[in-house]
Amino acid sequence: MRRLLPVTDLTAPAASAADREWTLDELADAYAYPEGRRPWLRANMVSTLDGAAQHDGRSQGISCPTDMRIFGTLRGLADAVVVGAGTVRLEGYRPAKAREAFAARREAAGQAPAPAIAVVSASLDLDFSLPLFTSPLVPTFVITGATAPSDRVHAAREAGAEVLFAGDGASVDPARAVEELAGRGFGRLLTEGGPRLLGQFMAAGVLDELCLTVSPLLTAGDAQRIAGGPALSVPERFSLISLLEEAGFLFSRYGKI
Repeated sequence: MRRLLPVTDLTAPAASAADREWTLDELADAYAYPEGRRPWLRANMVSTLDGAAQHDGRSQGISCPTDMRIFGTLRGLADAVVVGAGTVRLEGYRPAKAREAFAARREAAGQAPAPAIAVVSASLDLDFSLPLFTSPLVPTFVITGATAPSDRVHAAREAGAEVLFAGDGASVDPARAVEELAGRGFGRLLTEGGPRLLGQFMAAGVLDELCLTVSPLLTAGDAQRIAGGPALSVPERFSLISLLEEAGFLFSRYGKI
């Protein structure tokens, strides 16, 4: 059964979808970026009941078809998808595709046919021969620090990637990464992880929204949580925006209060 759970300030379009698959238009309306708030950085993650963000090193094993439809919807709404280098290597990232279902919506919003992928990497230890860099529909960005290895910067540019510097040293400043992308017109931002990058965005105070799928699975083990790195000195409170349910999976949206 598919339903919109009774949470305050619900997004109405999906409410009629009790016994059928939510349409992409309904999901796009339910997950629309807030008006007049740019930049806006949202994260999309999945977690088991016992807090695992992965199984056998990947997130696919704890996901479901509806979670993947929401994954595609969030990409269809974003200007740019920000991802860590480790996740690019682990998940085998490819360029985002233009999807007919979102074409009119993106054109009306003044967006490119597909979101750009922005890879955050201090070392630039990436395979620049991959299609993500050599043949994307829109140019892929690589975000690094000012002292990144010059030969790797050159290799990224030779492959066709655009290099952005968002840090005075070797590491990337998460807040400056957001600013650099926003300054190039990418105000609707989506991060898909990994956990280390999400933890950095949280620590910098620049995460505006978390779209979290709670999978009705238990895995035990020592898998990563959705966010890693040092703990926040003061936990940050987010407010529940909406909640969808299907077959025990919960699809939640939390935003800054």
